[in-house]
Amino acid sequence: MKSVCLYFQIHQPFRYRKYRFFDIGNDHYYYDDYANETILRKVANNCYLPANKVLLEQLKKHKGKFKVALSISGIALEQFELYAPEVLHSFQELAETGYVEFLSETYSHSLVSLFDGESFEKQVKDHDDKIEAYFGQRPSVFRNTEMIYSDEIGDRVYKMGFKAMLTEGAKHVLGWKSPNFLYCNAINPRLKVLMRNYKLSDDISFRFSNKAWNEYPLTAEKFLKWMSELDKNEEMVNLFMDYETFGEHQTADSGILNFLKSLPETILKNGSFTFDTPSEIIEKYQPISAVHVPHPISWADEERDLSAWLGNELQEEAFGKLYDLKERMLRCFDPVMIKDWNYLQISDHFYYMCTKFFSDGEVHKYFNPYASPYEAFINYMNVLSDFRIRLNALVPESDIDREIAALKEVIDEKDDRLSKAEDEVKTLKNKLKEAKGAVLPKVEKKKTTGKTKTKSKSAK
Repeated sequence: MKSVCLYFQIHQPFRYRKYRFFDIGNDHYYYDDYANETILRKVANNCYLPANKVLLEQLKKHKGKFKVALSISGIALEQFELYAPEVLHSFQELAETGYVEFLSETYSHSLVSLFDGESFEKQVKDHDDKIEAYFGQRPSVFRNTEMIYSDEIGDRVYKMGFKAMLTEGAKHVLGWKSPNFLYCNAINPRLKVLMRNYKLSDDISFRFSNKAWNEYPLTAEKFLKWMSELDKNEEMVNLFMDYETFGEHQTADSGILNFLKSLPETILKNGSFTFDTPSEIIEKYQPISAVHVPHPISWADEERDLSAWLGNELQEEAFGKLYDLKERMLRCFDPVMIKDWNYLQISDHFYYMCTKFFSDGEVHKYFNPYASPYEAFINYMNVLSDFRIRLNALVPESDIDREIAALKEVIDEKDDRLSKAEDEVKTLKNKLKEAKGAVLPKVEKKKTTGKTKTKSKSAK
């Protein structure tokens, strides 16, 4: 019997407001609260709540025969806390069934694994602490941001204590090999690697509602038929996709939620497949070989590389300037600065700067709140410039920065005194105005006789 590993990613970024050049140094709040709440509520109503309801029904109905894996970024969890606590509760209900495995990832859904190992490990720990606090599980399987993977990243992930890692079954990596087997890391074979079957996964996540697709409409029975036609020696089918597929990217009127509801029962009735979580997969099967990935891959676009985030000069400039601040951020303990630092690292900011408007252009436009990649770059760099000014005040970089920070402190102190003086002047003016408007009491004049006294001669 083949294993079906069903995994969903859940992530929503904190979006920035239009932050202008003249805001730098003057306004330190960067976020578009209205857009963040509106979008989160919309996705919650379209996807998270109805899809979680379907999953909960199916998990309870099949009593351990149907299982799924989820990863939720720390940033998404924060938004659930702020805007939709009922969504967080619905995920906790899924966890309570005992049939859901929560995977690890970076807290900020960031690209930090490409830059710095120490910061990478800290973000993963922060994420796993939050997952354990909410869902009572300490993840043992890792799924990197956008399924970014390389031999070196995999080796580090194993040394961090993880047993397995998920990634893309990229054709240029696998060649003639199939993603429907378990593999291991080329540097450290003890790390198991599960590879996504992108053909079958994308049939659901991208092509489901496409009426021009020659396989439209897609039903659970048709999907089962495709899986049944796989080579009988293949051991698993890894279906990895964005959770927003169900109700948001593919709207409810397309029938996607009904598909999600009927898929488990249709597959289980066949008798040739079982549903297994990633942790169960690595216990059930042995790797057939190592997978060699010297250069990082991802699940994005046709290229399956990093070009969606680091494919042009704008992205590289922004990425470089951001992580230039890393050493000083290690010495910064201000909670507001740390929060803003985490949000600056969200991979979506770099995705918005992508200039790939050909093969995957429509996908990039769908997720992009900016009119152009250049506008996204300018807005991000304005925010980063203000953040750097604040960081310089707390953790100066050089003698010049220390001098600037000291002068800024003097200026801020003078501004504070001036503000207080202005308030005092305003108060005194108000009191004077009140005094002038008051009615003065009448003073009675003493009557005189009309005679004047003359001085004596002796006084002359």
